[in-house]
Amino acid sequence: MSGRLAGTVALVTGASSGIGAATAGSLAAEGAAVAVLARRRERLEDLAGSIRATGGTVLVVEADITDQPAAAAAVEQVVAELGRLDTVVNNAGIMLVGPVADAPTEEWEQMLAVNVQGMLYVTRAALPHLLRAVEDSPRRVADLVNISSTAGRVARPGTAVYNLTKFGLNAFSEALRQEVGPKRLRVSVVEPGTVDTELSSHVRDGVREAIVRQVEGMELLRPEDIADAVTYIVTRDRRVAVNEMLVRAAEQTW
Repeated sequence: MSGRLAGTVALVTGASSGIGAATAGSLAAEGAAVAVLARRRERLEDLAGSIRATGGTVLVVEADITDQPAAAAAVEQVVAELGRLDTVVNNAGIMLVGPVADAPTEEWEQMLAVNVQGMLYVTRAALPHLLRAVEDSPRRVADLVNISSTAGRVARPGTAVYNLTKFGLNAFSEALRQEVGPKRLRVSVVEPGTVDTELSSHVRDGVREAIVRQVEGMELLRPEDIADAVTYIVTRDRRVAVNEMLVRAAEQTW
């Protein structure tokens, strides 16, 4: 396919639904060959079918990024089958919120595993390939985009550990940006506000109802809105680095 990302390869984690699926479709529409990674293979195959139907190139990668060897193997599979790696979108994440005092600690462990460790494992495995892409890509730039949240800059009651993971992601991204930015590997953070995805459906009963009440009557963002933000970032000329993008629903105040 032709497009601003023609000749490049992108990897999107958490691509089986929501923001990840929308981002994969958007990058493919710009001409990138896209590797879609998640644990739910059936959903990935459905997404791959829709991308191929529009002329795109897509690779399905079923993997659990919280397992370091599996995350590393997934990255190597992408490079082996698609030939290179120019863009990584660390989108996989879970939001299991609720007051600290009565939260199951297993939920904390899950969030730390996916939102922090999984992101680190994919990033570490991808870095050598991204840096290599800077040298031999026609665009002479590569991109690592980490999907954070408004919870990465605003702490609120009931979201303490989720805040911890997203504040941590933001800090890691900024430090890494300073390390690799001079090599033309751009590191960016996108902070979505309230988006109409399945993320809140993973929250336990009682807490879920509180979330629904909080956003009741609000026109939520769509996954495509965040995909647009990611696509904007990675299609800029190499002289431009969009380090951070905060995208709130118009009526959202926090």
